[in-house]
Amino acid sequence: MAVFITFLSDFGLKDDFVGTCHGVVKRIAPEAEIIDITHGIPPQAVLQGALVLANTIGFMPHGIHLAIVDPGVGGPRRPLALEDAEGRIFVGPDNGLLLPAASKAGIVAAHELANPKYALETISRTFHGRDLFAPAAAHLATGVALAELGPPLDPDSLVRLDLPEPVVRDGAIHATLLYVDSFGNIALNLTRDDVEALGIVSGTRVELELAGERYYAVMARTFADARPGDVILYEDSYKNMSLAISRGSAARMLHASPGQTIRITLAS
Repeated sequence: MAVFITFLSDFGLKDDFVGTCHGVVKRIAPEAEIIDITHGIPPQAVLQGALVLANTIGFMPHGIHLAIVDPGVGGPRRPLALEDAEGRIFVGPDNGLLLPAASKAGIVAAHELANPKYALETISRTFHGRDLFAPAAAHLATGVALAELGPPLDPDSLVRLDLPEPVVRDGAIHATLLYVDSFGNIALNLTRDDVEALGIVSGTRVELELAGERYYAVMARTFADARPGDVILYEDSYKNMSLAISRGSAARMLHASPGQTIRITLAS
């Protein structure tokens, strides 16, 4: 039976990084099936990578989940392999990238990648994806036990990301822009329950305040509910509230980027 390795990174597709990691995996575990989740995470955007991994993990087959968004490569951050309560194994840096996904079912084991037997002979200071993480994932796919990769770590000692929480006050929701997809749609740290608590339901007109500018949007179920050019607030396929423009880019029109705060109120 095939063993699956999913692969997420900020490597992009212009360079040789993704292909080289594939090659390393296949030399060690030629029977492994590799599923590329995405390599379009913005460079060094650990939070976006973590959220995309957490959003997609439930749609992936059980197996090894390799994720590399690693601005601290070559520094003191630890290389990790984690196992969750459902038997999934996550491989990547100890910078918070893996934890939102691995914590969904609960982390039952964590090990530092420290056994040179399961890395390439020479480890570059700048390409741990090729020399350390890809080999570890491949060896795990061949049946190597997680504990063989290195010493155990206390899961409570792992780096965790500061995931922003929405704030509701004075009849307004203060939310954070989490990430922007290739269509210019903007994911927010909001759920349907958050906006409905303020009385925002399908068809409700809302006012958005972002970076000192004001815009109007309408709560919609689908893109087809809005006219071309209208800004809509909608629940996306991962149950997050997002902003979009029908047949356009919300990020471009709103001059938006991840990390900004947006204020949402009922339009008067």
